[in-house]
Amino acid sequence: MRVLFTVFPATAHVYPIVPLAWALQNAGHDVRVAIHPDAVDLVTDAGLTAIPLGRREILSSVVEFNSNLDLLDGLDDSYVLDTGAETPRWEAQWYGMTQVLSMFTPLLQDLVDLAERWRPDLVLWDPFCPVAAVAARITGAAQARILWGQDNIAWLRTKSKQQLAARGAMPGEDPVNTLMAPMLSRYGLDYDDELLLGQWTIDPMPAGMRLPLDLPYQTLRRVPYNGAAVVPDWVLDRLDRPRVCLTLGVGGRGRQVFRESGVSFPEIVATLAELDIELVATIDAKQREQVTTVPDNVRLVDYVPLSQLLPTCSAIIHHGGGGTFAAAVAHQVPQLITPMPFWGEHITAQYVADRGAGLVIPSAELTAGKLRDQLSRLLTEPTFGDGVATLYREMREAPGPAELVPVLEDLTTKHRS
Repeated sequence: MRVLFTVFPATAHVYPIVPLAWALQNAGHDVRVAIHPDAVDLVTDAGLTAIPLGRREILSSVVEFNSNLDLLDGLDDSYVLDTGAETPRWEAQWYGMTQVLSMFTPLLQDLVDLAERWRPDLVLWDPFCPVAAVAARITGAAQARILWGQDNIAWLRTKSKQQLAARGAMPGEDPVNTLMAPMLSRYGLDYDDELLLGQWTIDPMPAGMRLPLDLPYQTLRRVPYNGAAVVPDWVLDRLDRPRVCLTLGVGGRGRQVFRESGVSFPEIVATLAELDIELVATIDAKQREQVTTVPDNVRLVDYVPLSQLLPTCSAIIHHGGGGTFAAAVAHQVPQLITPMPFWGEHITAQYVADRGAGLVIPSAELTAGKLRDQLSRLLTEPTFGDGVATLYREMREAPGPAELVPVLEDLTTKHRS
């Protein structure tokens, strides 16, 4: 069958789809990935076929986030859910989310043209790209979302529907109308929630982290893909002390931890170096310039794929990103997390802590000394090894990409028109 992925043009959104795309491709299916013209290298570098989607000026500011780290300072916690609160925060979040989703509306005709020419059987789309569901409906393809984190969009949509029904609101009061009507009216289509939430949803996060939603989910074990690179010689060196990785992820929010905590990167490096470890910190050029003295047991490097580095590590320090979490679990590495909430990082951190696979330091409580002391615990207390093993077994219970392929084949046959 022909499978078309439609992806938000950012590294943190492309990487999660790669193992499933490989599995479909290896099973003999024709796989292509539609993405912004300036982000095609993210796809082709992974050995996948890219199709440039739309004009360069559309979503150009989003693509720039991949190359201009200064823009990442604009990220915040606006879309972090407080599912236990009865405050109206969710209403503003849902309105703002519909505005975010509307960014893809100008790409609808391009995607419809692509679907009509190539005739995919199955369209798998990023939750930020509902135009893909509309294109699939028009061309008769089956379609599903593939998540990269917890399902905040579906939770906000569900909450909105409940509240609209409770107050007897008219259809025109639904923010979804403003989002979807411009897409659907030109094709004479009526709205239903499959066009926003998919015919089903592929969820690569553990079932225990899933929000309480009555939707058809297909669980997928997240096999980490962290990019391709030549393995540095030092990665394979024989170690005489524990190696610890400090990483802030590829999505950007983690890089704000020093600003929000008031602790500087040089201070963190100097304090962690007091331990008998080898510290490997993956940083950008600006952070490297801040460190005037590099201790002998510290290695400051550009980005190294975690799949290369973590097999040699005894612990990892990070901000709670989904890709870093999945890589740490896959390589059974204890995690020390200072969550920087942007989407669901705090939930990830708590999930790790609850299973005894790591420790959490809130950014407001972060000090260099506390980070050193908690890292020392991770490296010396054997109970964390037990927790890591438990979390690893739990993740392995979910089907991997190759196991999901026949499920997707059956669902495509069922939903394709």
